[in-house]
Amino acid sequence: MTITQCYDADLFTMYSFFPVAIQVRTLVAFLSILTLIEVAGEDVIRHAKLSPIRNHLAKPHNVHSLAYGSRYATEDIPKYKLPEKSTEAQAAYQLIHDELELDGRPNTNLASFVHTWMEPEADKLIIENMSKNLSDQDEYPATMRIHARCISIIGDMWKAKGAVGTSTIGSSEAVMLGGLAMKKRWQAKMKALGKDTSRPNIVMGNNAQVALEKFARYFDVECRLIPVTPESHYCLDIHKAVEACDENTIGVYVILGSTYTGHFEDVEGMAKGLDQIQEEKGWDIPIHVDAASGGFVAPFAFPKLKWSFDVDRVKSINTSGHKYGLAYAGIGWVLWKSEEYLPKELVFTLTYLGAEEQTFTLNFSRPACFMIAQYYNFVRLGKQGYTSIIENDLNNARILSMALEESTYFDVVSDMHRAKGVFGYGKKSNLDSIKQIIAGANDYNPALPVVAFKLSDQFMAENPHVKQAALSTLLRTRGWIVPNYALPPALDKMEILRIVVRESFSQELVDTVVMDLIWAVETLAASESSFDIDIFVRKNDPVADAHKLDHHEGSSHGPTGRQC
Repeated sequence: MTITQCYDADLFTMYSFFPVAIQVRTLVAFLSILTLIEVAGEDVIRHAKLSPIRNHLAKPHNVHSLAYGSRYATEDIPKYKLPEKSTEAQAAYQLIHDELELDGRPNTNLASFVHTWMEPEADKLIIENMSKNLSDQDEYPATMRIHARCISIIGDMWKAKGAVGTSTIGSSEAVMLGGLAMKKRWQAKMKALGKDTSRPNIVMGNNAQVALEKFARYFDVECRLIPVTPESHYCLDIHKAVEACDENTIGVYVILGSTYTGHFEDVEGMAKGLDQIQEEKGWDIPIHVDAASGGFVAPFAFPKLKWSFDVDRVKSINTSGHKYGLAYAGIGWVLWKSEEYLPKELVFTLTYLGAEEQTFTLNFSRPACFMIAQYYNFVRLGKQGYTSIIENDLNNARILSMALEESTYFDVVSDMHRAKGVFGYGKKSNLDSIKQIIAGANDYNPALPVVAFKLSDQFMAENPHVKQAALSTLLRTRGWIVPNYALPPALDKMEILRIVVRESFSQELVDTVVMDLIWAVETLAASESSFDIDIFVRKNDPVADAHKLDHHEGSSHGPTGRQC
């Protein structure tokens, strides 16, 4: 068997008849040989195409649409330059389709918050309206009425009367609009007082998603990142955030659902801290809630939690419709409590295609179909449907958390499966606490259906040769995408694995991933030497490159990048 043939084979199937220790040693030894071969893949392919085996053809074949298009694809498909000639539609489809088959399966991508399934009726609506531009307000009046209804529905869900807002491409655009509104309002206030407006700052936890830092960098606002601690539940420390505020603070970003561990930051507690600042120093500092993930979780799973517009200091909120709003990627929302909090400088009135319209988004042209898909969910599911789905997600996440703890191989860093007020993986869930919750004497900690976990301290002490990152890589051989990454500063020496439980992650899949996690741990433990994860790392990983910021000298975060 050649090296290429071995590389293409399913290595773990190949060695399945040998003891586990021999399997791992053999695989590691073999892959170590591959790392010694310093050959660029595209150079190998280019040299192979110069071989006489290719020149025996009388003339190049065109790419046909007969039967299976790629059967005739002996010519290169376009990669870096526009081709000179056209290709038949069926063949173009087949070639691109076949390449995309190499992607991970969305259903087993446990890394992503993005929703991956909708009902056939929603798919039909999306296809029917795919060509509509949401910016063409005069041409598509029915679409704009549906847009206005969505704003009203979300505003009511977040306990506001008279809220204003807009759809966006996603939460990244939405959170920047919320930040811009705070900056403009702060500048107007400072100008009215005759004070300097050149040094605005914004306060947020170091667990902030990269879009929040982008806002500060793109729009010239000093970003005051608050280090996270176990005591702050790996997210915003309210006391340190209060200390970081001054008269130049345009606002505080509070995150309802950390992408690292799923914890909800304490919006009401942060508001009380800012109330005290205003009472003592006169600084009126607003809150923008980044509810990218939690905006469609809290209203249904934790209806008594105060976090939205019923907290007076909360002036704006954003969310992703394509996360727990259960729509496909491409729809976000930002709302302000009232028109008072949407500065006029952000609103443009323009004449477009013969009609006068107002716009206050960063993007202009954008698809209407995903907004319509969001409205479909509102009509189809209602409060009952959303509540049922979100509670199912949380239940599956809690079962997964408890199973991981029960295995003794893992410490669960997230706290969504623990009784309200109980935090920390040193305090494992027990039967008594579960009975109290069922009896109604207690409740669970409000959080996202996200399970963040790591190899237990006991396991690592007994198996120091095991690298946690190898666990993530080994799971890929079973089809699972489970990220392993460092917590934010100042806890970035601690790595965790994360599973996001979505609607498509059924109880059966929970059972399967638990068994595969245990298999992976026991496989690594059985190896006599460390599993060299560097063997599997691409020199240029497009996923890693897309999800990481460059590490600049003096940066407050390391080369592991921010969470997306």
